[in-house]
Amino acid sequence: MAQQHMVSADEAQESALSRDDIYSQRIERFTVQRNQYNRSRYRFANTTVLLFPVMAGLIIIGLLIQSVPLFVLGVLAGVGFVAVFSRQGHYDALHRRFATFVIANEEARLRLRRDWDAMPLRQPPEAPSETDYAVDLDLLGRASLQHLLNTPTTPAGQIRLQDWLLRSAERETILQRQEAARELAPMLDLRDELVVFGRLSGMTQPAYERFLHWAESDLWLSRRPALIWATRILPVLTILGFLIQLTGWVPYPVWLPLIGINVAVTYLFGKPAERIVDQVAERQAVFQPYAGVFALVEQQPFQSEALRAIQADLAADALNADEQMRRLGRIMQFGDLRLSFFFPALQAILLWNFHTLWMLEGWQRTAGKHVRAWLETLAQLEALAALGALAFDNPAWVFPELAEDHEPVLTARNLGHPLLPPDQCVGNDVTVGPPGTFLLVTGSNMSGKSTLLRAIGTNVVLAQAGAPVCASAMRLPPLALATSMRVQDSLEYGVSYFMAEVRRLKTVVDAAQATIEAGERTPLFLLDEILHGTNTSERQIAARYIIRYLIELGAIGVVSTHDLTLAASPDLQSLSQPVHFTEQFARGPEGPTMRFDYKLRPGIATSSNALKLMEIVGLPVDDSWQ
Repeated sequence: MAQQHMVSADEAQESALSRDDIYSQRIERFTVQRNQYNRSRYRFANTTVLLFPVMAGLIIIGLLIQSVPLFVLGVLAGVGFVAVFSRQGHYDALHRRFATFVIANEEARLRLRRDWDAMPLRQPPEAPSETDYAVDLDLLGRASLQHLLNTPTTPAGQIRLQDWLLRSAERETILQRQEAARELAPMLDLRDELVVFGRLSGMTQPAYERFLHWAESDLWLSRRPALIWATRILPVLTILGFLIQLTGWVPYPVWLPLIGINVAVTYLFGKPAERIVDQVAERQAVFQPYAGVFALVEQQPFQSEALRAIQADLAADALNADEQMRRLGRIMQFGDLRLSFFFPALQAILLWNFHTLWMLEGWQRTAGKHVRAWLETLAQLEALAALGALAFDNPAWVFPELAEDHEPVLTARNLGHPLLPPDQCVGNDVTVGPPGTFLLVTGSNMSGKSTLLRAIGTNVVLAQAGAPVCASAMRLPPLALATSMRVQDSLEYGVSYFMAEVRRLKTVVDAAQATIEAGERTPLFLLDEILHGTNTSERQIAARYIIRYLIELGAIGVVSTHDLTLAASPDLQSLSQPVHFTEQFARGPEGPTMRFDYKLRPGIATSSNALKLMEIVGLPVDDSWQ
């Protein structure tokens, strides 16, 4: 049966405001830090502009007049230039980091208000095949559960979360996710770090896959030992040539022929090396942010089983994920010198790209085969953090209780629709089941019937993903959802609305039969305005037959309808648990008005409002019709 219960709008608003204040304070703090680092990075940028001509001038003059002191001063100026340039990069990164912290917390405030237009939608590039089920319950796309759980910022994290929404987990997995989400909920700093690292990477699915392809690919330079030794010996000889001329032992530029040999080696073998280094450099945004977040994850005093397993996976095979990602980042700092305008000289003297590639291949041999597992592990943490963020943002929500005895009854107290703003969400007490019964929801147009069905469905999806639910309490067995709600005809395929309804109902029946045969879950069907695409007489006969067949299979479910004669049919009266919504209609100086309280009441609806709605919008209505 169902009992009316309404969420206090003041309590909901106060709860949301408290979270809003927390995010506002974080935004203010991160803004101050962002502005501070912005000033610092500009100071170091201006210093590099001054140091470079000093360095270049001293080195060139020292070589022209064969002055060792001037040359040494130029080298020292070059060391200072590199140090200042590195420091500028450090402050650039800090500025980007705290600017992203600001954005992440601004998005959190948008989540609280369910501001779908302003809140970014992050989702994998390819939609899954379960489109009917996802559309019925608003699982994917704009203004959906996926949109509400929008914190995963890497493609792998988004795919993992989407999979959790579309595929119900087993009981033990749900309990582990609940425990992890509870632990992550108050850990705002860690959850922000997860958001920021993915945003800073700017990672796309193709970039993600290309980085993994490189990490797991065959080595190029390591198969050419002669080239490795040549690229080591030639730079040493070139530097010795400089020193010999500077000391005056030989008055001629003996380093010039060596420079020519280096250029020839680069011309003959440098293209493949340069291409590989460039490919890795293009993925720097993918791997560099991982180093810091891996270290942060490893340092956390996690207690839940799922989170401790993640930490163990990041340190498997005595190979620390954080250390290896930092090592790769350090290697690519050498590779970044390719972007400077003095790199051609550096390559001609030291054959720089070959040394960078040699270090990269050393990293591949050690860590390349582990990268995919590390990234997938972190994707799981992103998805768990999204569940934790949902719990933190909605403190009035609860983690549901999972029935151990497979009792096929779903009960919920103060159940609301999770996608509605908290101050607009009305909760109701609902019971669906046991087998042999179904919940029959009647009521007039716009009274809340469809919203109730979606509230039940979306909360079941959240519950079986391991997330908190929009309710004060909820208990459910393992369920297999099947829905027929947003049915559409198709002019392209010549499918009428009624035929589309019939096909959807066939999928519901097939899913229920398959679930019963598997014996592991209870089918839960949600049918909204069943078969209203045909005439009244046939609709009643067909609807009664389909509902009765599903009930006889052992399914439980909810059916909404305008058709009060369906509710009155003798063969369904003994099976149905009737509840209804209603409205309040009034006439005033400004014309007729209608108000809905969205409270669920026991019994069959006693009113309709189609003609009243026509009157409200200004259509002509004959009083004799009412």
